[in-house]
Amino acid sequence: MLACSVGLLSSATAQARTPTILIVGDSLSAEYGLKRGTGWVALMEQRLMQEKIAAKVINASISGDTTSGGRSRIAALLKQNKPHVVIIELGANDALRGLPLSMTQDNLQAMTLAAQESGAKVLLIGMQMPPNYGQDYSAKFAGMYAAVAKANKTALVPFLLKDVADAPDAASLFQSDRIHPNEAAHPRILNNIWSTVKKMMT
Repeated sequence: MLACSVGLLSSATAQARTPTILIVGDSLSAEYGLKRGTGWVALMEQRLMQEKIAAKVINASISGDTTSGGRSRIAALLKQNKPHVVIIELGANDALRGLPLSMTQDNLQAMTLAAQESGAKVLLIGMQMPPNYGQDYSAKFAGMYAAVAKANKTALVPFLLKDVADAPDAASLFQSDRIHPNEAAHPRILNNIWSTVKKMMT
């Protein structure tokens, strides 16, 4: 009986020490329009297991979420999950709604600081806007992520949809709405993120 209790205690302790990865994102991370288990977050969880990297993955992404939504949720998420790494993938919906870049940047900054103050490492995932938004806006939008990452010395993936939105076969990598990547695109998305995540976890 004692041996059994010790075994259960050891198992619980090991589980408690397993590093947690928290993803705070929008539809691009929430498997919008996809079969469950085929989005990049689920693929990342599978890759972690394959490479025997102990980690618990919490996907707190919500389709349609903005940086304001993420900012309002992050304190509770940090308290509840006590993550080792926080991946912030937000901002695209801010642009689609025409929200001021200064507000988006301020929200990203606040989320980054909150995560760092909780003891977590932060990976900021950037987005880029299509050409119809104008060259000046697109440059400022992309630069916003780099500025937040530099100011807070965080890891940065500059463009989540690299080799997807700018790929020669881009048309075949999106759902019918031409906004959300399809299942075939998500392994490419994971490739954009994986090396950074692995470095942060090992």
